Amino acid sequence: MFKRVYIEISNVCDLQCSFCPSIKREKKFMSVPDFDKILGQVASLTEEVCLHLMGEPFTHPKIDDILKICSDHNTKVQITTNGLHIDKFKDLVLDSTQIRQINFSIQSFTDNFPNKDINEYLLRILNFVVSATKLRPDLYINLRLWNIDDVACANAHDNERVISYVEDFFKTKINRKIDVGYMKSKKVCDKLYLHFDSRFEWPSLELPYIGDNGTCHGMSGHIGILADATVVPCCLDKDANIPLGNCLEQNILSILGGQRAIKMKEGFAKGSLVEELCRHCSYIQRFSQK
Repeated sequence: MFKRVYIEISNVCDLQCSFCPSIKREKKFMSVPDFDKILGQVASLTEEVCLHLMGEPFTHPKIDDILKICSDHNTKVQITTNGLHIDKFKDLVLDSTQIRQINFSIQSFTDNFPNKDINEYLLRILNFVVSATKLRPDLYINLRLWNIDDVACANAHDNERVISYVEDFFKTKINRKIDVGYMKSKKVCDKLYLHFDSRFEWPSLELPYIGDNGTCHGMSGHIGILADATVVPCCLDKDANIPLGNCLEQNILSILGGQRAIKMKEGFAKGSLVEELCRHCSYIQRFSQK
């Protein structure tokens, strides 16, 4: 039914990146029993789950139990992390065959530690890549640099340091030409990729009105489930401005069959934005450009 479902096991993060706005919700770790109940409802509806919407997954004190439940439900997993804890959780990740992809938000390091040497941080991640290549050759790994500006990259110097370090480490050459509208990924080796994208604005009712027309992958390609089990139609609805229901109180199929969810999905199919938040979401313009 969905390509992926975002399950926010934690909305707590140990960094505060400029590209991730603070959330208004209560800080929360999803309990293991709640995660088990939620995954039991969505496992058959999606190709994979992403243990992230806001927050850092590896801050969850029971991340090992979370991954075991994914294995019990035979559910593929995607993890997005800032990478600070990869040494601590290296064995856990490599032992979990359910994890099919891990994304490292490389831009988070220089964003939070502009005066620190990035090489030590990169070395820990690339050593993990080497181990993954030997032990989990099926694991996809993305090194994300989601900081490309539309006109000129203000972070070009930082990105060049990252690209050069990766080149030297793997004794390869990476094409510097970047066009995020056409090809976002550049293969480094095996299943390791550099992944480029531009920054985006998180939708907010306080942002300018965009219009009534547009479409989105929300409700068709994916949905999100926040740490308190609130179901939202989109991975960018960080404050549950469009709450469709709570899947600890109501079955997920009943929520997705509700009037509000159906109206949204039908609206997107017709190119109409029925929710006010969507009318203030500049990210939707990316789909119209395509």
